[in-house]
Amino acid sequence: MKCRVVNYTVMALLFAGLALTAGPLVWMLVTAFTSPEAISARPPRYGEFSLENFRVLLATGNILRWTINSFLVSAAITIAQTIFNALAAFGFSVGRFKGREGIFMIMLAAMMVPGQIVMLPLFLFMAKWGLIDSLWSVILPAMAAPFGIYMVRQYMDSIPLQMSQAAQIDGASEFQIFSKIYFPLSQPILATSGIFTFITQWNAFLWPLITLNSEKYYTLTVGLSTLQDQQMMDYGLLMAGATMAALPMVAVFMFFSRYMLEGMRKGALQ
Repeated sequence: MKCRVVNYTVMALLFAGLALTAGPLVWMLVTAFTSPEAISARPPRYGEFSLENFRVLLATGNILRWTINSFLVSAAITIAQTIFNALAAFGFSVGRFKGREGIFMIMLAAMMVPGQIVMLPLFLFMAKWGLIDSLWSVILPAMAAPFGIYMVRQYMDSIPLQMSQAAQIDGASEFQIFSKIYFPLSQPILATSGIFTFITQWNAFLWPLITLNSEKYYTLTVGLSTLQDQQMMDYGLLMAGATMAALPMVAVFMFFSRYMLEGMRKGALQ
């Protein structure tokens, strides 16, 4: 009897967690596909299917331009981090140079510094270079990440060092060892890191809000925030925009989830 009560309690907690997690997503989808008249009614008549919110969103806003900007920024940062993080991780994992561990510890310490603290000096630096109000001001500061370097380095440490030593005996250069051995073998963790990077940058809001002033350069998150003032809290319109913003993340996750799960599985076994 006691075991049954415990099971029921656990199931109730799991269902409550599911409701708290999936509830807002379901409400977003239902609101997005409900006609504006039904939403504005008192009480609202949810469930009256309509594509009017999406039609208005595509007709009145720069949603397509904002989406392209977000994709360019997220893709550029993801590609750059994949390359730079892999190169830095290879240097810390295979390289043997004076002060290697000290530099690595300093890099790890940088992970403990909240991003908001460095925003002001970083903004002044971007302004001095004349990069404010351009997509470069969002891309350049995020081209490498300490956590990504740490994660890839830990994975590369599991690759037998004898492989690189054998390649050196055969006359391979450091770059050949990286490009022919370590980079291909690290694809699972690089795919995992790439997924998290793309999703993080797609959802980034504060830094693009600070550095982007022209509407034509807005990313999707910044652009959608302006609809609250322009449309006076039209919830149907906002939920339609949120739905369109979520679709690329879902597509990226579904396409690369196999690599992410493989990377997590291998990381757990090593």
